[in-house]
Amino acid sequence: MPISLPLASPAETAACCAPLTAEPLTMEQAGQVAPLLKALADPVRLRLLSLVASHDGGEACICDLNAAFDLTQPTISHHMRVLHEAGLVDRDKRGVWVYYRVRPQALANLGALIGCSPQ
Repeated sequence: MPISLPLASPAETAACCAPLTAEPLTMEQAGQVAPLLKALADPVRLRLLSLVASHDGGEACICDLNAAFDLTQPTISHHMRVLHEAGLVDRDKRGVWVYYRVRPQALANLGALIGCSPQ
């Protein structure tokens, strides 16, 4: 049965719903979860999320991420902003650089929504 709690971000919204295999999502629930999935649907953003999550210490500076792509720093920053706005990463500005950390609960909520095997 869905939990109807007010949540702060699309990533946390995934926790509002029963697993997809338990019962169909309502249109409202689908509308809440879709921005999270849309943020992850881009290959660059998916790779960025993976790079941040697997980086030493669990956080990465935007300067550490630029070298992995043939993209400009503003483009990488745009993709990271999308991940941040979706609630998948937290960010912390230190001087001129921004450091990112994956929000483990956001990924756990998404996994709970789509990772269950059929019953």
